[in-house]
Amino acid sequence: MDTKILEDIGFTNAEIRIYLTLLELGNSTAGPIIEKSGLQSSVVHMTLNKLINRGFVSFIKEGQRNHYQAANPKNIIDYIDEKKKRFEEILPDLLAKQLKAEKKPEVITFRTIKGIRELLYDLLQAGGKEHNTLGSPKESLMMGETFWVNYHKKRASLGIKARLIFNESLKRWRAEKKHLKAEIRYTNKGFEPLTETIIRNDKIGIILWTEIPLGILFHNKTAAKSYNYFFEIMWKQAKK
Repeated sequence: MDTKILEDIGFTNAEIRIYLTLLELGNSTAGPIIEKSGLQSSVVHMTLNKLINRGFVSFIKEGQRNHYQAANPKNIIDYIDEKKKRFEEILPDLLAKQLKAEKKPEVITFRTIKGIRELLYDLLQAGGKEHNTLGSPKESLMMGETFWVNYHKKRASLGIKARLIFNESLKRWRAEKKHLKAEIRYTNKGFEPLTETIIRNDKIGIILWTEIPLGILFHNKTAAKSYNYFFEIMWKQAKK
């Protein structure tokens, strides 16, 4: 089971292991948890206390021993919703501070999958009505199929049309059946760069899909116009 999403919402590796262990054990004392998780006793007890404080584990005391139980996984959704609600309360103040900035950076760099996710969502909010992508390789699937499907659903819901030029190796993924409001074409076989370029309004995102992906976000109207011109040339040459 891929537990990466639990890391993304703030669980440590120890918390994930102990929570999953408790889901499998049901009601349990500390001993079986230590044995099954493979973690040190001190780490297990410290992590159990953290999970109890966050509401993901409960316990009852029977004699001198605590019996622990994992909370219903559905409670995690409530946890995420509460975090979202609290963030939305301060979002207007954060945006106001951003607007006060005298000079906004024209170039921002990103690293790791988390960073690339941030870059992509920044592009999603870049305005305009067109989303042009050039050179998506099969390595971009390291983001996960669910991420890309949901990302393009959000793009379509904003009324933004997409033209996507994928590498030949992505043909098997059949994106044309998964992405709404999108036209998809492919590069010639054998042309497989690891670099993907996305143009949205006056922003350009360039992603290098190496083992640890790297991204650069440019905010420059003239550069975006130039990249769009190049994209139009490549679009005419790409295959449906």
